[in-house]
Parts: sequence; structure tokens; C-alpha cells
Amino acid sequence: MIITVTLSPSLDRTIEIPALGRGAVIRATSSSVEAGGKGVNVSRALLANGVPSIAVIPLGGAVGDELAALLKADDVEMTVVPMKEATRSNVTLSEPDGTTTKINEVGSPLSREEIDHVEETVCQLARADDWVVLSGRLPAGAANDTYARFVRRLTQRGVKVAVDTSGPALAESLAAGPTLIKPNRDELAEAFDGPINTFADVATAAESLRNKGAGAVLASLGVDGAILADGNFCAATCPVPDRRSTVGAGDCLLAGFLAAGASGQQALLAAVQWAAASVALRGSGVPSSAQIALRHPDLITDFDGRALSILT
Repeated sequence: MIITVTLSPSLDRTIEIPALGRGAVIRATSSSVEAGGKGVNVSRALLANGVPSIAVIPLGGAVGDELAALLKADDVEMTVVPMKEATRSNVTLSEPDGTTTKINEVGSPLSREEIDHVEETVCQLARADDWVVLSGRLPAGAANDTYARFVRRLTQRGVKVAVDTSGPALAESLAAGPTLIKPNRDELAEAFDGPINTFADVATAAESLRNKGAGAVLASLGVDGAILADGNFCAATCPVPDRRSTVGAGDCLLAGFLAAGASGQQALLAAVQWAAASVALRGSGVPSSAQIALRHPDLITDFDGRALSILT
């Protein structure tokens, strides 16, 4: 079982526009509303491909009710932890060339008691050898070591934990020894405290984070694909000529990696394949198995000295 935890879920509205013009009146060509939040996206992607998953999410207010209804309509198995504050809403503006502009509301604050409730819920659900995915930024007011506390308690029970976050929350979680972390290029550079311009830089930064406690590093690199550092180093890419939206692509990358066994080259190839399929979809849509099968990933074997693209 793969259990996802999203402490800052959101209701995501995606509006497709011809072009973004500051101060202009822009007529949308289409719009959609989806349940959002990084862990929620991971669960949606897994369940869309027949992989069992439970999403643990704190929800509150009318927006929380709408989000829960959307997940229920998509047959997403979930455990809702009631929260006092209302769930946030986000807006994504998507242009025809795949450029997205995302406007995220500040995550609704959770009290320590509410976070403890989430932690207890996850510990009741998780069994040895299950995966728990801790995704997204911490909500306002949460302590930087929140994910670290989850990691320590879960790994002591034999649960495998993946952490996908950034900043102090990522730094704190490293020392707790997560099984896997999934930074993007910017998050990797921030945690490493150095530039990431080549695949060699990625390898150096990933090994640095492994030395700080991460068991493995799955780094998403946008158009350059992804790398896996787990004692070995491999890289893979998957072209997307029909880019539509990058929102949720990293979440689909992680979902594909876990679904394919979370280890080695084949899991990395599956990860970039799932991510590529998601980039061709509108908004934060998750790909079906048929859409994933249309993508053809490749291992990168010549990454020595290879530069990363400016566009990620």
C-alpha cells in the first residue's frame, strides 16, 4: 500500500488562455477544477493506474467539502482529518506552449493537535513495508521538524518513507533518514547550497544529501528528465513534443517510480514515462496506462559533462 500525506491540500482551478498579458483582459479558452496538493496528485496517479493508495488529508470549510467530493467522484480512497480552517484554493494559468503560471494561496494553518491527529491516522494505516509519501510545503505555523517526526516514527515501524518538500522541512527530514527524497532542480540546489548546471552537479548534490541521511535521491529535472542516486547513479529522459501543463508532473514522476518498485533503472524509466504523459495533459490531470504507454523513455548514458537546459 502507498499512503500519501498532504498537509496543505488545495482546490486547483486551471484556466487555459491564449497568452498571459499583465494588466490585460484575457478571455479563457477553457477551465477545469481538480483536487490538488502534491500527495493528492500522487494518489490520483496511482489509483488511475490500478495501484492501491490512500490519501490522508486534512480538510475544512466549503472548499474542503468540494475537494472531498471531487476525490470521491474519482474513486480516490481517502481518510479525511477535520481541520478548523478552510482549505485553500489555487489558480493555474496555462498557455498553449505549455507555459504555466501558478498562483497558490498560503496554506491554511494546522494546529499541533491537528498535525498530531494526521500523524496518528497515518501510523494506524501504515504497515511494515508500506510506503508513506510526505508531500508539499508545511502549512503555516507547523514546526520545521514536522516531517522529520513522521519519518522517525514510521521508519522505526519498518515503513518506507518518501519526502517531497523543500527548504528547512527537507533539511530537517534528512537527518531522520527517509528512504527516498524527491527534490526538483531548484530544491536540490537549495538543499545542496550550490549551483546545479550539469548532470555532474546533480550527482554531487544528490550524494551530498545521501550523506546527510537520505537513502536515495530521485531528482526531477524538467525537460532534462530525472536522475536516481541510490549508491549508483542513473539518468533518464522522455521527450514531450506536445507539452500542455507541467503542473503535477513531479508528482506523477514519484507515483510512477513507486509503482514500478522504487528501485533501479526500470523504476526510473517508468517515472519519466509517467511524468511525460502528465505534461501532455491539461491542468493537473493524471495519465492513464494507455497514455503512459504512448511515451518512450530512454536512459541517458553520456551525462559526463552534459549541461542541463535553461528551460526546466
